[in-house]
Amino acid sequence: QVQLVESGGGLVQAGGSLRLSCAASGRSFSSYTMGWFRQNPGKEREFVASIKWNRSSTYYADSVKGRFTISRDNAKNTLYLQMNSLKPEDTAVYYCAASSMYYSGTYQYTAESRYNYWGQGTQVTVSS
Repeated sequence: QVQLVESGGGLVQAGGSLRLSCAASGRSFSSYTMGWFRQNPGKEREFVASIKWNRSSTYYADSVKGRFTISRDNAKNTLYLQMNSLKPEDTAVYYCAASSMYYSGTYQYTAESRYNYWGQGTQVTVSS
């Protein structure tokens, strides 16, 4: 069992930066592949980025590639999402998720169904 708590959201102007954190409690955080998703009201949850348990590989949605960086500190049981060059269309509730399922590539973790545990979300608002 893993409990996830996101923080770091807020209001930022277009072109600005934010860093989201996801604190994990419970057992074996370092063995989980982790991901970030986002969602706006009335829309489906959208994959943002994923990272393997040993930081060996990462994968990004095309919409954020080159602007966002996913990372993790297994010693601190924490997942991060550094978001730069933010755009109004990045506005959403951001969720972190943990997966105990094994797939060989981080690109295989883009679906919600690949994750067992979810945080409650943190709001990111980018003003134009």
